[in-house]
Amino acid sequence: MYVGFDIGGTSVKYGVLDENGVVLEKAAIPTNYDLSEFINELCEIIEKAEASYSEIKGIGISAPGIIQKDGFMLTAGAIKPFYGANIKRELEERTGLAVSIENDANAAAIAERWIGNAQGLDNYLCIVLGTGIGGGIIINGQVFRGSHGMAGEFGWSMIDSIPTTGDIEEVSLNRRAATVSGLCYQYNLAQKRKNPEAEEIFDAKEILCREAAGEVLATEILARYFTDLSVGLLNLISCFDPEVILIGGGISSNEQFNERLQQRLSELIERHESINYLKEKTIAPVKPAKLQNDAGMIGAVYQIHQQLTQ
Repeated sequence: MYVGFDIGGTSVKYGVLDENGVVLEKAAIPTNYDLSEFINELCEIIEKAEASYSEIKGIGISAPGIIQKDGFMLTAGAIKPFYGANIKRELEERTGLAVSIENDANAAAIAERWIGNAQGLDNYLCIVLGTGIGGGIIINGQVFRGSHGMAGEFGWSMIDSIPTTGDIEEVSLNRRAATVSGLCYQYNLAQKRKNPEAEEIFDAKEILCREAAGEVLATEILARYFTDLSVGLLNLISCFDPEVILIGGGISSNEQFNERLQQRLSELIERHESINYLKEKTIAPVKPAKLQNDAGMIGAVYQIHQQLTQ
């Protein structure tokens, strides 16, 4: 048995999994941005798992950001207090168990090749839409990490005119096509311009519901969101020529989201002469990840399982 953690900017999903990636039990807690308290919470979860199961062999962790081989977190996505932390080392010292930590999008990509929608594929991309946008790149059956572990930071890509002043990440995919720092962020900005007292929203499903109820603002923001996300996907298809792009993250399980994305993607493909010519020849399909919200946790456990059994 293994304990798996999927650390996100909003919540930490965790569970107990067997050696085949089957999730035996799972739950979630809010992400604690105090590193010391966060480590304590993870240790408590591990202790409870050890009390309930006969043998916990190791711990697999999926986390955002640029993570070195030794577990050092050069960055941690939106969780700024974790920059420079080494959760792997901390947990190994506290628990005595072997720990593996992997970038969240890489973990999702690994999980999909193990027991998901990328089985039998050697060249594909996995995109995790959450607080930000993470990307897992699989080339010739192996995770491509780049020279410093930074490969796959698709959310940093610029997709619009660069503003003359200020942080140019305001026109990045993270700010325009992620669910929390993109869709919700843009909706909240637009709300505040109309009503400074408006309550902020951090659940993309609420914006979809407001659109369904006829709200004009939600309709406008969602239209731009699906365009921006589709543009990002077409850029990735052109750059990597993958067999498939898998979309993960909580929103990927929403049927309405997937239908809207496919519709807008098709519309843009038809308007791009070169890509449209290659449609149904070489242009990769975009599909939801099979494992959805469990993918990061499953991929993280695969990594520690492989480490302990090789």
